[in-house]
Amino acid sequence: MVCTKSPRLEESMEEETSFYAEEGTLAHELAELKIAKEAGFISKQKYTSRIKRLCQDPLFNEEMEQATEVHKDFCMERFNEARAETKDAVMMLEQRLDFSPWVPDGFGTSDTTIITDKTLEIIDLKYGKGIAVSAIENPQMKLYALGAINQFGFLYDLETIVMTISQPRLDSISSFEMTVDDLLEWAEKEVIPKAELAFAGKGTYCVGDHCRFCKAKATCRARAEENMKLAYLDFQQPPLLTDEEVVEVLGSIDKLVSYAKDIQEFALSQAINENKHWPGMKLVEGRGSRKYMDENAVIEALTASGFDSDVIYKKSLNTITALEKQLGKKAFQELLGSHITKAPGKIKLVREEDKRPEIKASPEADFQ
Repeated sequence: MVCTKSPRLEESMEEETSFYAEEGTLAHELAELKIAKEAGFISKQKYTSRIKRLCQDPLFNEEMEQATEVHKDFCMERFNEARAETKDAVMMLEQRLDFSPWVPDGFGTSDTTIITDKTLEIIDLKYGKGIAVSAIENPQMKLYALGAINQFGFLYDLETIVMTISQPRLDSISSFEMTVDDLLEWAEKEVIPKAELAFAGKGTYCVGDHCRFCKAKATCRARAEENMKLAYLDFQQPPLLTDEEVVEVLGSIDKLVSYAKDIQEFALSQAINENKHWPGMKLVEGRGSRKYMDENAVIEALTASGFDSDVIYKKSLNTITALEKQLGKKAFQELLGSHITKAPGKIKLVREEDKRPEIKASPEADFQ
């Protein structure tokens, strides 16, 4: 929708997975299974068999268990509300949605789709906890909604589309509602022209925050040129920069760091996995860290030599985060809320559109 040349640029590049992607996949499978069992879509025997397999995955942990429970409860709450409105309301899980009438070969998968006589809701689980994702005017959700209209519009007299993003690890639920007519108008005016350009590999390259999702992010020339412009300013002596240039550098530091990290990871991967030799560069082994091979053997050796336990062990209170997770937020607040204080955060200079409230300068600076 933004950088129409990128799909053709990255189509020959292999899909790469990551720890976070694999973790998200497992969380989605777990959430789907829990909702299916709660809604009566699968038998208890089948649920028990599948849940046992998922819980044996090395990526499974208590946080994932709790997060998927929260998401399951939310989806069932929405489904029960739909059934109260329409007796024969329908809920579908992991529903493939085809929006190819607007985007050639376009499709997506809705985690949870709920349909009543007049309303269709798409609920998308986001397991990540980096930043809260908003459903407001979210292009991915709107495209999925188009797919739902394409597939179910002839069965129901739909008037309203509700798009919801559930992000349980951030206690975030974001919803956006629009009429079917408004969505179809957006598809005609915005989606079709850009989809045609993207399918043909035409249009322009557009650099921005979305680059982090592109497979070509490390070697894209447009991104390189944009970041080199910013780097040129960044390396000037401060007295030579105008106020506007200083602000431009401040607002671009994160992008520069992200770009440099992408290049570094790409070059290292090529050197290790493809035996690529970069001119003037070489692979070396970093400084290793020491670790015990067998902690019990270390304890036995020290104890046998007469060392006291205070030399061997270090006793400390669990971290606030660890205790809150063990006790649960409600119990934690009741028991320890009065014992917790929060130190002021480190002051940062950010762009005006940042949602955090502005603070005053120091009294001395204010007085001056």
